Amino acid sequence: MIREGAGFRELPPAAIVPEPGTSLKNKTGSWRIFRPVVDREKCSKCRICWLLCPEGCKIELEDCFETDLDYCKGCGICAQECPYKAIEMVLEEGSSIA
Repeated sequence: MIREGAGFRELPPAAIVPEPGTSLKNKTGSWRIFRPVVDREKCSKCRICWLLCPEGCKIELEDCFETDLDYCKGCGICAQECPYKAIEMVLEEGSSIA
């Protein structure tokens, strides 16, 4: 615990996770404007989306990969890098691009 009024020399280094598993409590999917939609016919399960997803929210199903939308921020890396073009980024309902 950091004491109130602590100077910068007393602060721990950045990127410290104080308690394992805390990121699971912070569902960040509501930040997204676009969401990935997988075309199951095109998906070859090559795992490129799973490998490159910065949030680790790709879920392997029997016939394809899906996205855990509770944590997906809609960055679009999966859609951009899919060699089979099996992932399309679609505008979330209620979202608008100004």
